[in-house]
Amino acid sequence: MIVNESIIHALHQSTLVAEFRESEIGILLPLLTTRHYKKGEYIARPGSCELEDALLILVGGKVEVVARVEDEPMVMHLKDPGDIARVISFVGGNMMKIDATIEVTEDCAVLLLEREKLETLLSTHPVIVYNVMRGLVRFAHSLARHKSAETEELSNYFYRINGRF
Repeated sequence: MIVNESIIHALHQSTLVAEFRESEIGILLPLLTTRHYKKGEYIARPGSCELEDALLILVGGKVEVVARVEDEPMVMHLKDPGDIARVISFVGGNMMKIDATIEVTEDCAVLLLEREKLETLLSTHPVIVYNVMRGLVRFAHSLARHKSAETEELSNYFYRINGRF
């Protein structure tokens, strides 16, 4: 993998390496795969995803993720370096099956971290694995907080609560 400034920037913008020292980032980097996609291409589609257990980290460009969760459509836009997708597939494996369509809306570069590759560090660098997982929990928590704030704002708008609207 060719490591350039945009890859390092994307990693630092993500929550994954927040607690890493530079030497630990150096250990993680060879496990990452860089891929480039053109606008209109699909990174994943239901039933045909070669990235089965891979975490996706945006380096540049824009990506739209559309999934059905409990028969409700969920849309997530990755637009900033460090944005992450496929967390459930990465940590859940066979236990958590979510089919999502991931479409490139602007030419992009992404980093892929396969769970199997990260697990190779369990016996030699368990702290790195632990900190990646902590980073994913922080990411999921921030999404939940953001969604909760959006819901409250919509509720305030519709019911004109708290004099905000």
